[in-house]
Amino acid sequence: MKRVLLTGAGGAIGVHMLAKLLRDTDWHIVATDSFRHKGYLDRITTMLGGNNEWRERITLLIHDLTVPFTSRNIRTIGKADYIINLASLSDVQDSINNPAPFITGNVALMLTMLELAREIKPDVFVQFSTDEVYGPAEKDSAGHAEWDVIVPSNPYAASKAAQEAIAISYWRSYGVPLIITNTMNNFGEMQGASKFPAKIQSALEHGKPVSIHCAADGQIGTRYYLHSENTADALLYILRHCPPVLHTPGHIDRPERYNIVGNKQVSNLELAQTIAALMGK
Repeated sequence: MKRVLLTGAGGAIGVHMLAKLLRDTDWHIVATDSFRHKGYLDRITTMLGGNNEWRERITLLIHDLTVPFTSRNIRTIGKADYIINLASLSDVQDSINNPAPFITGNVALMLTMLELAREIKPDVFVQFSTDEVYGPAEKDSAGHAEWDVIVPSNPYAASKAAQEAIAISYWRSYGVPLIITNTMNNFGEMQGASKFPAKIQSALEHGKPVSIHCAADGQIGTRYYLHSENTADALLYILRHCPPVLHTPGHIDRPERYNIVGNKQVSNLELAQTIAALMGK
């Protein structure tokens, strides 16, 4: 039986990944979260319900990843075949308002996970990153290609770009079997109230207006959206079918990187109108 270490398991995307692993594999999952940022234990308990078989396949480890794992933690984790590193401080506006915790926290978290990988030597280390590292995409474009130029627009995006750079250095220096994924905007059940789709739904439910911002020329921002369950599908597919490429000493090479993206670009106004129609508003 495979063994997976999943960080950020109580997050809005992490809980969908946890459900996907429990539903579509027979693997054992070591699920870790600090439950101090956007991760909630209630998400995990709600998802598990009364399924005792699922509960027996989870080892829950509460740990702040900005602090290195203890030897006891490492024994609890055991020999993980796969590491899926979803955990990070991840709010754009919060990072603009207070950037230091995002930069220092996400870099420290990355070092904790990579040092663990050096010790337990997984078959695959998936670093879950964001399209934010690329910066804005042109309206009506196909979005960014893998290995596009990294031009982050905010401190959160910069911290994720820093995580990628550190991970690549461990891939090259220590042979960590790295795969980077860059994922667009997610939505889904149990999403945090600060995220735009949830804010729209809450405003409409309480009869409040929804503000849609635009540029001085009237252009409205657009985004690709993807349900978190589809993101989990993609990550599991990558684990099963896309083995990592290891660095070859003396060669100018790079690890695997996959963009995970929805198939349609939606403006913020279209999104609000769609949610309103679904709610009968």
